[in-house]
Amino acid sequence: MKPKTVLYWTLSAVLYLGIVIGGYSIYASASTSSDTHEMDEVSGHSDINDHEHSPNGTGAVSEVNVDVGYQDHVITIDLKDANNRAPQLEISHEKVMHLIVVSADLEDYYHLHPADQGNGVFTQEADLKDNLYKVFVDISPKDLAYQVSPVELHVGERTALHEGNQLQADTVMEKTINDKTVELRIDSLAANHPTTLTFVSKDGTPDPYLGALGHVVILDEEGEQFIHVHPASDDATVFNTQFNQPGTYKLWAEFKFGDQVNAYPFVIQVN
Repeated sequence: MKPKTVLYWTLSAVLYLGIVIGGYSIYASASTSSDTHEMDEVSGHSDINDHEHSPNGTGAVSEVNVDVGYQDHVITIDLKDANNRAPQLEISHEKVMHLIVVSADLEDYYHLHPADQGNGVFTQEADLKDNLYKVFVDISPKDLAYQVSPVELHVGERTALHEGNQLQADTVMEKTINDKTVELRIDSLAANHPTTLTFVSKDGTPDPYLGALGHVVILDEEGEQFIHVHPASDDATVFNTQFNQPGTYKLWAEFKFGDQVNAYPFVIQVN
């Protein structure tokens, strides 16, 4: 065989082998990429489902419809699931429902415990003056995701419109109500950082109230973000929380002395 012919067939064989190897490499790469993408989609779908069904978590999708009305000095709360059935509620701090009612200007504050009338209906007598209110129905439905969100309640024919509050942070962190003085001490007011709220009573340790030494409810300036915190231990009025966004917040610290429950309001600035 001539040298040129040998060279020709040698080059052809090398070229053919290169094509085969290259084609296989492309196929393997495409197959691996497809498998990885499929696993990412499954993982992402699972994470989304877990997030949607995380009870009371930020961004959780509520599976309980809440309707609030007010007539003849009675607040009515109607709870129904997607099938128009009354959800089963678990007891939290001695009650199946904690109803927080705050005027839109964050001046008037009520922590109530409505009576269960059956079929998801709860009622509470309340003498509310004409105003716009934000109502927070704090419940723990069994086997249903739930996010506490504000429900607007208009009372009276001339309800004021909410145009935003101009809260000013307190410079003196000490309040006296019914001759009982409480001081608030805060270790940090940085957003996305753990915050410890320590309340020091100047007139003795508060009495247990609803299964704890106290309760703290926190709202942002717009009355949209709701935080309900309980003491970190059974023997100290120390509360741990975290603020996800900077801004001005108002909190009410509830403590019981004898037969009297006092709600101490404080305005704080989170940086």
